[in-house]
Parts: sequence; structure tokens; C-alpha cells
Amino acid sequence: MTQPKTMRFEDLKAKVTNGDIDTVLICMIDMQGRLMGKRLVAQYFIDSGWEESHCCNYLLATDLEMATPDGYASTSWQGGYGDYIMKPDLETIRPMPWLEGTVMVLCNVLDHHHNPVPHSPRAVLQKQIKRLESMGFSAVMATELEFFLFAKSFDEIRAEGFRDLEPISAYNEDYHIFQTTKEEHVMRPIRNHLYAAGIPIEGSKGEAEAGQEELNIKYAAAMDCADHHTIAKHAVKEIAWQQGHAASFLPKWHKDRVGSASHVHQSLWKDGENAFFEADAEYGMSDLMRHYMAGMIKYSSDMMVFLAPYVNSYKRFQKGSFAPTGTVWSIDNRTAGFRLCGEGSKAIRVECRVGGADLNPYLAMAAQLAAGIAGMEEKLELQAPQGGDAYNDPDAKKLPANLTQSMEALNASDMLKAAFGEDVVAHYHRCAQWEQEEFDQVVTDWEIARGFERA
Repeated sequence: MTQPKTMRFEDLKAKVTNGDIDTVLICMIDMQGRLMGKRLVAQYFIDSGWEESHCCNYLLATDLEMATPDGYASTSWQGGYGDYIMKPDLETIRPMPWLEGTVMVLCNVLDHHHNPVPHSPRAVLQKQIKRLESMGFSAVMATELEFFLFAKSFDEIRAEGFRDLEPISAYNEDYHIFQTTKEEHVMRPIRNHLYAAGIPIEGSKGEAEAGQEELNIKYAAAMDCADHHTIAKHAVKEIAWQQGHAASFLPKWHKDRVGSASHVHQSLWKDGENAFFEADAEYGMSDLMRHYMAGMIKYSSDMMVFLAPYVNSYKRFQKGSFAPTGTVWSIDNRTAGFRLCGEGSKAIRVECRVGGADLNPYLAMAAQLAAGIAGMEEKLELQAPQGGDAYNDPDAKKLPANLTQSMEALNASDMLKAAFGEDVVAHYHRCAQWEQEEFDQVVTDWEIARGFERA
């Protein structure tokens, strides 16, 4: 079948007029990478709603629970929690085939002067894309989505206190065709509906744990890639819910189970050619690619908050888990944090294996681009590739071990303050700080079971 592209506004008008479409989702991206917005009557949208809408500015200063923490300069109780403008990007209109009569459009977030809100995730990524464009480059990126399917629904699991979680399968299903056949009532509509929505889905597979899935999306321009990732993640949850199951992107839901990652592949292009490739160079890597990867390694701690944004994110980084612990690079070696993938002028690229399934793709991709640009500007030298087991390399610089270490690295990052702006760094530092503060107040089941009698 031919894959549809995003829908033209004129085509949407026609579909509304003939009754095919009655609902338009207008969505912005929040700090956690979720879709937030409104459902509009389609006729209203094509008449005037396409111009702009409004939302409370607290949507870019909340946590996962939609709480309103203090400490943000951009919005507060003192400031009265005013409005932002949601400006529909009409290039992103697409059908939502799993929702009857519905299309979606993504929005940029503007202030009252119609300027981009600098800490809005799409604006953060757009700023790095423009930096690359000023240098003559464009970024091509792809993300992999790993997640778990559970036997029960979100509501059933919540009612049971998120205890005794049961994956949809009973054994490791990595590449396992028979087991994944049992899950096709969920995965087949995910693949096909997303493909029909204009998301370039390549396929899905079982991953390296019971109930774990991986969804692969074809590479695209950086902003398109982030949009595809976000819509796909949203669709996975909705379609799993429709089928009576829960889908979770939590990086580590059980201490004895493999975690879920979101690997990010990237290359820079210039004049239609892959600027990372040089035929006569060692490993086919151009000097530009070496500088770029060296920048990612040097600034891996600086960008860690955007790759691992929550307390749980750090439970995934364990020896022998396929999640990296050191900031080394390799050639086709899954024990390293950064991997050289592909061969030849079209395929050669960097894979960052650090990020978890909980990352916000706009922020994670922007941070990686900023680090790569810094490496190019500083002409950083790339160390020799890691051979063998990177987990046992005593010389490898370790990634931050927890959220506190990561937020300290972010707060001290002159590179990201220059790339994103000091206000943006302060905003996301406060976001991480609040997450840690909330966790530090909680008494966990582990503490009670360990010390209730014996302490």
C-alpha cells in the first residue's frame, strides 16, 4: 500500500465538508514529551480555529502528575498562570486512523508577542536545527521505541496498586515470531494505523524480555523524527488501551527485568551528501563525524538529564544489561554508549545508546545536536574505539549514576547554556530538581520490607 503523507489543509476542508472528519486534535508537546491540547469541532477548525488557540502556561511547568511546582521563572502562582498561544503547524495535519473521524495537528507554542516560548520542546530543537542550517548542514535522525505490553489494562493495574505486574508474554521474545504472533492483536494495528497516519513505520519485533516490544521508524529530518516518535508513543498507549492492555515506556519496571531504551541514530548532511562519510578515511568516518562524536562523548554528562529525566531512568544502567555505563564509542558493539553504525555514504551514522524510553525526543535530540556542534566547533579529537566489553573498561568515563549527578552537570554546563540559553537550562534544571525532591519524600516498599522488623 502507498503510505499517505501529512494532509493538506485544503484536503482537510474537503473531508470535513463531506463528513469524513468531525474532530481535530490540536496538540502541543509538554516537557515530558506528551501530547497536550484540545479536541475541536472540525468545522470550527477549518473556519477559524486553524489560526491559533490558547492554553494555560502551566503546561510547560508541570510534572508527570500535572502538579504546579514552584521555582520556575516563566510561570508561577505569583505570575497568575496566564496563557500561551498554540499555533497550529498546518504542515503536520495527519489522520488518526485508530480514532473515528479524527485528525491531529501539532502546534508551536508562542507567547503574547507571538514569539516562540524558548523552553517549549519544539522550540528547543528548532534552535539547534537553525544553528546547523547556518553552518550549511541538516540533521537526519531516527529513534527506536522500546516498551512493554502487559496482560491487564491501565485501569486494572492502577486499581491493584501497580503490584504483581504481568507482562503479555511469559518468556524472552527477542526476535521470536511465534510469541509475537500472539501479540498481533495489539502490534498489527499499531504498525498499520501509524503507517496510515503518515508515520514511516518500518516494522516491529519482540525485544529481549518477556512482553517487551520494539517499534522501528524510518529516519527523517530531525523535527519530523521527533514528531514521529511522539505520535507513535502516544498511539502505542491508545491502541493498547483499545485492546484491553497497558503499554509502558517506563525504563525499568522490575529490578530483574531488562530495561527499555530509546536509541537515537543521527548523521549530518550537506548538499545532498552524508557529511559523516569519507571513503578513504579510517572506518569511513569523516573528520566532521569524528569531531561530532567526540563532542557527544565529552558532553555526555551535560546532556544526561535529557536522556534520563527521572529517578527511575537510572535503574536501567547496569552491567551486562545492554544499557551503557561508560562514555566510550565502538564499532558495532552494543556495550558502548555510542556506536558507529552502517557503511557507505548513505548509511554511516552515530547511534546514541544512552537514552531511555522515557526521554522527550525533542529535548534529547536537541542536546545531542548541541553536543555534536560543540565538538565540531572545538575540533575535538576522537579517542580509539572501544574493543570488547565496555562494562569492564576501567579507563572509561562513567555516565552520571543518578538524577542528582545529572542535574548538577546540567546546571554547570556552559555548553548547553550557550546552545539553549541560560533561562532554558535553568527551567529544565528546576524540572529535574523537583522530580528528585518528590522522590526523596517517598517511603518505598523496599525500605519498609527491609527495615520494618529488622531495623
